[in-house]
This record gives sequence, C-alpha cells and structure tokens, in this order.
Amino acid sequence: MSYLFEILPSLLSGASMTLQVFALVLIFSIPLGVLIAFALQVHWKPLHHLINIYIWIMRGTPLLLQLIFIYYVLPSIGIRLDRLPAAIIAFVLNYAAYFAEIFRGGIDTIPKGQYEAAKVLKFSPFDTVRYIILPQVTKIVLPSVFNEVMSLVKDTSLVYALGISDLILASRTAANRDASLVPMFLAGAIYLILIGIVTIISKKVEKKYSYYR
Repeated sequence: MSYLFEILPSLLSGASMTLQVFALVLIFSIPLGVLIAFALQVHWKPLHHLINIYIWIMRGTPLLLQLIFIYYVLPSIGIRLDRLPAAIIAFVLNYAAYFAEIFRGGIDTIPKGQYEAAKVLKFSPFDTVRYIILPQVTKIVLPSVFNEVMSLVKDTSLVYALGISDLILASRTAANRDASLVPMFLAGAIYLILIGIVTIISKKVEKKYSYYR
C-alpha cells in the first residue's frame, strides 16, 4: 500500500497532462468539425474537394504517424513546434475530420423543407442553423460524438511518443524504475475512471436532449 502512495503523485501529474491534452483537443476539434460539416453544405466543388481530401488523409492514416509527421518532419521545412503544441495540432486535425463526418451525416438527415420553411419565416442563415438545424443535429449525433470522445480519452496515450509526460509515460517510467507492473495497472484504473466519467456525462446529456424524440 505504501508503494501505491509513493507512485501516485507522479501518476496523477501525468493524468493532469492527459486531461489537459484531452480538454484542449475537445475544445478545438468539435467546433472545427462542425464548421467543416457546414462548409460542405456550400455548393462550391473546389471547397468540397479540398475538405474531402483533408478528411481522407486524416481518417486514412494513423494518428501516431500524423503526430510524428508534425513534430519530426515539419522542422525539415522550417516549421518547428514544441511537443505539446505539435500534439494538440495533430489531434485537433485528426478528430475534427471524424467530427465533421459525424455532423455531416446528421445534417444530411434534416429534411430540406425545414430550410425552405426557415426562409419563408425570414430566418437568417445563421439563425436557421442555430435555432432549427443545430439542435436537431446535436440530438442525432450525440451517441457518435461521445463514442469519439471516449476514443480520445484513450488516444491521448499516444502523446508519449513525443516525450510528453502524460499518464502512460509516467507509469512506464515508474514501472521500468521499480521493475513492477503496479504502475501500469494503476494507470489502467485511472483510464477506466475517466471513461466512466465520460459515460455518465454522455447519459446525462443524451437525457437532456431526449425531448427531441
């Protein structure tokens, strides 16, 4: 038991970095994904092609490869980023592509007649999205969004590849130093707690939007 209290501070410090990465990625990737999804509703083919290529690259290549490319390859063309900004940018670009596809699917389910009704009622395009489209889309996509959020909790472990002191790196350091698997099991328990919290929040949010059923 004393060993647990000995390694817990370093693991909690790593967990705080994991949460920092998680929060920053979520804050930027969801709005960017929504923006991309609505940009695809604009009838301009060059924009569609650019966005589809971006989504294809982000979804078709491993996130770890994207992390390595941004941190290790971009400096060769003069773009140098610190570890944390490089990780955040890679994660945001990756997850925004997935969120964009989720929201695009939700938007496509909205009947076109609702857009026409909004025009008749003299709603501006912004008000149409804000008051009519987005609330319905949000309800439709919530389960898929929270599935991605849960994946993000686990994917944050990839930042250790850049040497960021997250939960995985802290647990591996302690495990290698002490020749013990206890830190790894404890790290797993912390991830399970985080996933449990996200699950509880998802149920509450979905319940809040249940009046759209």
